[in-house]
Formats: sequence, structure tokens, C-alpha cells
Amino acid sequence: MTNWNLPPQEIERLSWEIIEAEAPVHAWPPQAWRIIRRMIHTTADFDWVQCALIHPLAIEGGLRAIRAGALIYTDTRMAQAGISAKRLAPYGCQVRCLMDDPRVARLATEQGTTRAVAAVDLALPELTGAIYVVGNAPTALYRLLQHMEAGRANPALVVGLPVGFVNAAEAKQALAVCDQPFITAQGRKGGSAVAACVINALAELCGEG
Repeated sequence: MTNWNLPPQEIERLSWEIIEAEAPVHAWPPQAWRIIRRMIHTTADFDWVQCALIHPLAIEGGLRAIRAGALIYTDTRMAQAGISAKRLAPYGCQVRCLMDDPRVARLATEQGTTRAVAAVDLALPELTGAIYVVGNAPTALYRLLQHMEAGRANPALVVGLPVGFVNAAEAKQALAVCDQPFITAQGRKGGSAVAACVINALAELCGEG
């Protein structure tokens, strides 16, 4: 029988060994690979090696924002829960999700739109220098892109990884051609867990100096 009752540190060590051994040949530089590797670790999916897209200024911008104690907004409670408060604690970053805020529900009704869109609108005054993490709703990413294109929002980093069959790939494609720092991917894959793990990887890199 497989030795399944391993301590957490051993599980993680073995996981990294397996990923390094089985990953396809790639040209990702070390810091970017740390993020891609974490995405693989979270999903057991090596496709991220080929489909992940990282803006040239994304890692630098993300590290600078975290070290400055930037606000981090997410489009789901799941992504908020998946971001490690322990790793961010040294920098004073707060992770916020407005989806359950009563103001979001009212605004969505008034605008005739989704709560994900209304949550972006409500966060708008605090988005300059912030990080916005989208792991579920393409509508949130599209709304954020509208504000960015109009000059109303200037986040330090957008982690745009909405998942699904309707507009998810298209929203990520739109993010990939914008001028703001982003971490995204080609295609339909994404999700709150993988979006959260990108922030965790960045926080790990911050801790290494």
C-alpha cells in the first residue's frame, strides 16, 4: 500500500520534485516559473506552462504593490479565502471581496447588471495601486478593463483568470492586449483557487527579498 500518511512538508517537497521532473521544457525565467509552478501545484495541470501569460512588468508591479501594503480585491469569497493571510501579514495587505456587500446588491439592481460588475464599480475609488484578482466572473474582468481603458482605474496588477465556457477565454484575451500589468492565460481554464495561488506565489517571492 502507498505510504499516504505523510507530513505536510514532505508532501510539498515531493510535489515540487514531481513537478520539476515532469514539467515540459520551457523558457520561463525563475520568478515567473515560481508562479507557473504554483499554478501547476494547485491544479495538477501542466498546461499552464504553455497557456499562462505574464506581462513583462507584472511580477515587478505585484511585488512592489504587496510590499507597499496594497489592497487586494477579489471577485469571489473562495479566492479571498485561498489567499494566504499569513504570507501577506508582514506587509499589511488587506484582501477584500465585496460580493456580499449590500451596496453591491443595490447597485447591481439599479444598473441591471451582475454583482461582479457592481463590485468592481464599488471598489473603483480604491483601485489605483491595488491588485484585482478575478477567478470566476468574466463580467468583472470586462468591467475592470472598461475602467482601465477609460483611465478611471490604474491597478498595480490584474490577475485575470476567470473560468468557464461563456466569455472567459475572451475576457482573458482582452486583458492580454491591454497596457496594464497582468497575469492571465489563454483559453477557458482558470478559477478562484488558481487565481489565489498567484498572489500566494508573489507573497512568497516578496518574503525572499
